[in-house]
Amino acid sequence: MLRRTIVAGLALGLLGACSQPGDGGAGFVNTDITGAKYGQDFKLLDHHGQPRSLADYRGKVVTLFFGYVQCPDVCPTNLSGMAEVMRQLGPDADKVQVLFMTVDPERDTQTLLAEYVPAFDARFVGLYGDLPTTRAVATDFKVFYQKQGDVNGKAYTVDHSTGTYVFDPQGHLRLYVKHAEKPELIAADIRKLLAGK
Repeated sequence: MLRRTIVAGLALGLLGACSQPGDGGAGFVNTDITGAKYGQDFKLLDHHGQPRSLADYRGKVVTLFFGYVQCPDVCPTNLSGMAEVMRQLGPDADKVQVLFMTVDPERDTQTLLAEYVPAFDARFVGLYGDLPTTRAVATDFKVFYQKQGDVNGKAYTVDHSTGTYVFDPQGHLRLYVKHAEKPELIAADIRKLLAGK
């Protein structure tokens, strides 16, 4: 009888341990990666040529997506979706910073990023670095990217990771959003982060 009680107690303890890590009862829709030991910061230039790091956006929820300007579908879909998220957030959108980091610094110049990224929403910021910096930041964020096609010319495409990272207002990495997530679900999670969840 005692043995059955101990086994039942252990089973309940294990079930209790199966809740989302880092969730803390916040109930996020997107993947909670609170406590991740990667993607802690970056040192890049914005599309105005100004040095930027995560600390520059402290006090705001920050979303970070890795892509490139000539991307035919995934990148414009992401930026359009984030523009809709901002619309749904209303006045709270001013407490959010959307960042787009290029994985194609050979073609994505400061001028090109300045034309492309804010076209989706004037508050969006494009980020870039030289080749070694791009590689280092992508590696730190566990982002894959690789040229395909005409890799020796300028007509190549770039295969790349398609998720978005989300930081809370204190600058902690909190969420991973899969590609093509519904804007209303992203907005709901952002509201929770703004509320201190």
